[in-house]
Amino acid sequence: MLHLTLPPCWLHRHLLQTDSTMLYLRQAPEEEGVGRFFLVTADYQTAGRGQRGNHWEAEAGQNLLFGIRFQPQGIPAARQFVLSEAQAMAVLRALWAIGIEARVKWPNDIYVGDAKLGGMLLEHDLCGAHIRTTITGVGLNVNQRRFLSDAPNPVSLCQLLERDVPRGPLMSATAEAFADEIRLLAADGGRDLHRRYMAALYRRTGLHPFTDAAGSFTARIADVAPDGRLHLIDSDGRDRHYWFKEVQFVIPAP
Repeated sequence: MLHLTLPPCWLHRHLLQTDSTMLYLRQAPEEEGVGRFFLVTADYQTAGRGQRGNHWEAEAGQNLLFGIRFQPQGIPAARQFVLSEAQAMAVLRALWAIGIEARVKWPNDIYVGDAKLGGMLLEHDLCGAHIRTTITGVGLNVNQRRFLSDAPNPVSLCQLLERDVPRGPLMSATAEAFADEIRLLAADGGRDLHRRYMAALYRRTGLHPFTDAAGSFTARIADVAPDGRLHLIDSDGRDRHYWFKEVQFVIPAP
């Protein structure tokens, strides 16, 4: 059981096991209402997803697996990526507070150096041209010491810090930071959030190797559009724009 300190208007349910927190939230009744956040944490997921539809490996009771359902106010569907930025920055802020120099790899993986510490997924339901409901799903490697899947570069907090990390305080800090990011988003429309997200990007500066359907190339990150497209400028000075899954970072083997 996780003992959490949460912001006002947050509901919390902890599950020993579920298929995935995102599926649980999608199926749960929507009784929270506007301004309420429904947080679901789990010790184990039988169908947790990583990016590109991959299974997310997580040993039972050792990691932070959670989802949040809420109703963002006034966010057009065309600007949905700002909510990914908010979730990413909330996780980074909680990690920075315990001395982990984490960054976000576009669009929403959490990296320390060239190793993957966690990942996020977001789903949105629309009402007209605006987002009605958002569900986020986050997996963060906390106290897992061995990874048995063929994922090339996983790492956990206990491996980085050489000690176990209490999950409850980390979850509480992440929730508080997320509530703060949503408040800031409402105040200025996400301008400061986007600036901080860009500053926190993995491989933010310099030329780095990428691959797309045409092959390998080197490029620098120029921007991320409000709809989530990655804007690169390659070594020949050409602009390249990619949706998620259309381009990959080339990461050295550990």
